[in-house]
Amino acid sequence: HTRFPSVFPDDPFDKPPCRGCSSYLTEPYVKCAECGPPPFLLCLQCFTRGFEYKKHQSDHTYEIMTSDFPVLDPNWTAQEEMSLLEAVMDCGFGNWQDVANQMCTKSKEECEKHYMKHFINNPLFASTLLNLKQAEEAQHNETAIPFHSADDPPRPTFDSLLSRDMAGYMPARADFEFDNYAEWDLRDIDFVEDDSDILHALKIAVVDIYHSRLKERQRRKKIIRDHGLINLRKFQILERRYPKEVQDLYETMRRFARILGPVEHDKFIESHALEFELRREIKRLQEYRAAGITNFCSARTYDHLKKSRDEERLKRTMLSEVLQYIQDSSACQQWLSRQADIHLQTAAILRRFLSCPTGRRSAPPLNLTGLPGTEKLNEKEKELCQMVRLVPGAYLEYKAALVNECNKQGGLRLAQARALIKIDVNKTRKIYDFLIREGYITKA
Repeated sequence: HTRFPSVFPDDPFDKPPCRGCSSYLTEPYVKCAECGPPPFLLCLQCFTRGFEYKKHQSDHTYEIMTSDFPVLDPNWTAQEEMSLLEAVMDCGFGNWQDVANQMCTKSKEECEKHYMKHFINNPLFASTLLNLKQAEEAQHNETAIPFHSADDPPRPTFDSLLSRDMAGYMPARADFEFDNYAEWDLRDIDFVEDDSDILHALKIAVVDIYHSRLKERQRRKKIIRDHGLINLRKFQILERRYPKEVQDLYETMRRFARILGPVEHDKFIESHALEFELRREIKRLQEYRAAGITNFCSARTYDHLKKSRDEERLKRTMLSEVLQYIQDSSACQQWLSRQADIHLQTAAILRRFLSCPTGRRSAPPLNLTGLPGTEKLNEKEKELCQMVRLVPGAYLEYKAALVNECNKQGGLRLAQARALIKIDVNKTRKIYDFLIREGYITKA
């Protein structure tokens, strides 16, 4: 049997309950030496009758927990030290008569002398209190925490485009409040004893309806949180990285996402995207083999020549675009008239351009002052956003999408980048070249 101090050092006045009878433990009590953590504690009554619970057996080794040993003074036990501190907390410093009455084992003078000697004038405690005071003063002198926008979870700045798109979103709680007025039906309900049975049943029904609305609210919140649907723009960018065929499947399977779960749904879409890529690669290799190509060096030459032939054929006849309207005469006439209008507009623009000696004036650089996300850009990125007139928030989203796709594919082509972010092709080219030049992505 050994003596140990309390096993709950964080709160010395916390008395844990007995695992057998759930009563508050008083010293001495028993701690099982083989079970835990958390510690398995028993009062003496439960210990003497051999209480067993789950893995705990009555023949386990044990320790007797008590505080009847001196700590600061040979005449004061650890239990009396704890009782003194607790009495000072209850009665207040200086009220030594009430402290002694609560202690029961020490006089007024003994309590005052011991407390002043060991807890007030003790250099160890004095230095500790000084450090606590300095830390408290430093904490009070801290300035207010500045507000910064965040992407995950979204915390858009006030009056930004994203904050208007996410109207009703509460950043501090990271969710939308679905059915926000569900509590209004309960505001006038009051259960009183003289209610009739019908009125009482009606009030119970209203409460049951409110509970069902709460369950539906939590269900929708869980779906939005698990599937990452809070930031719709980010969700759409991730969706656009798939080919057209996989995007159609994604749109069809979206209604089943809440049944499969987020991880299973993403695995399903990714597996079909991989299947599509494999089928396309197999088809490409079969085309090479049918053309008699047996190495990739020749395949690159074949692709280059094929692209040149296709472009030349389109420039010469535009036959492939006409064929889709050949079965519908009215659609064919509309297409021909549209081509004529395009030709006339192009000719007018060329005449206007050639008649202007000074040329068209380029748009001025975009002013980034006050735009959300500007603080996240370095100087080169700011210069890029100014020249291509792209807001920082959109640039950061496009950059994250391109970097993620590059890491996933092991490289990125310009055509893939254009299919992914779908903005002006010239802006896409400048962003793509900039990210390659700065080392964020690599060419495929």
